[in-house]
Amino acid sequence: MSPSSLAQNHWCNVAYWELRTRVGRLYPVHDASLSIFYDLPQGTGLCLGLLPLSPRSTSVQRTRGKIGHGILLSKEPDGVWAYNRSQHPIFVNSPTLEHHPYLSLTVRRVMPGYSIKVFDYEKSCQIQPLSDLVHMEGPYDPNSVRISFAKGWGPCYSRQFITSCPCWLEILLNNHR
Repeated sequence: MSPSSLAQNHWCNVAYWELRTRVGRLYPVHDASLSIFYDLPQGTGLCLGLLPLSPRSTSVQRTRGKIGHGILLSKEPDGVWAYNRSQHPIFVNSPTLEHHPYLSLTVRRVMPGYSIKVFDYEKSCQIQPLSDLVHMEGPYDPNSVRISFAKGWGPCYSRQFITSCPCWLEILLNNHR
């Protein structure tokens, strides 16, 4: 396949962040599912332990150690699902986790061994952006999902923004309509 046709076949890109710093490149996802984990050998997928080393805070080092088996991200006919394979909770924010058609900051805690539909294709077509996004930090993409390992954020947590979480993922979905 040509590089241009490969680029068109990926359904999302994954960015790994430590606090406010993106670590590594965007990782395009072509297969229907992707394992994201810390240590080899946890199978094939995105191994966060292999990403470039940079000076890290102790909170980032501790949280990285908790990622373990990480998550399984899966594209299904009804949306995108995340299965928590870690021994610690993950925290998820997505515009389609809301019960009303407006963007807001709902963060769901997903315990080890559980899964959640992190993005609902049908609900995403009903999203109406708010003109006032003061609760968001930085740019916001209504076709993205944010997942933090072991640390929550938002109004119910001491960390108000995901950029205060030590280790987190940004799932950038390609246009699915």
